[in-house]
Amino acid sequence: MDLAIARVPSLALQAVISALRTIEMTYPDVTDAELSVLQVLWDHDGCTLRQLAEKLYAHKPLAGAQATVAKLLERLEAKDCIDRQRGEGPQQFRASIDRNALIGWRLQTVANQLCDGSLSPLLTTLVKAGSLSARERKELALLLTQVTTKTANTR
Repeated sequence: MDLAIARVPSLALQAVISALRTIEMTYPDVTDAELSVLQVLWDHDGCTLRQLAEKLYAHKPLAGAQATVAKLLERLEAKDCIDRQRGEGPQQFRASIDRNALIGWRLQTVANQLCDGSLSPLLTTLVKAGSLSARERKELALLLTQVTTKTANTR
């Protein structure tokens, strides 16, 4: 296996795991449909109801699509995942939940369910599966180096 990450010392892996665990885990769970709305909002830094309906449900009649998206926005707003900006013209919606923090929360949830809370099996499975591109392996190696350096400097 030609994965540079496979040669990273266990201490570095533990440092990454420790850093991931420091992410505040107070995010509500979101459904797949709600997540699709958040992904559009993250990618476009805010949208109107109509824009969301057109992007998410182009195959549906606009009125039905808007009703569906309005319900999803209601649920996301109740979960404090989006901000509604009222004013002149159509209301704008923006994600108020950070994508990376939600990823961290979801990974920790999977780790809790499958690995007794340990993130190490998740990370090693991804690396060993060979599903990381060369660019992703370099980014992960750089992250491990940065976290290891930061951890060493705080001791």
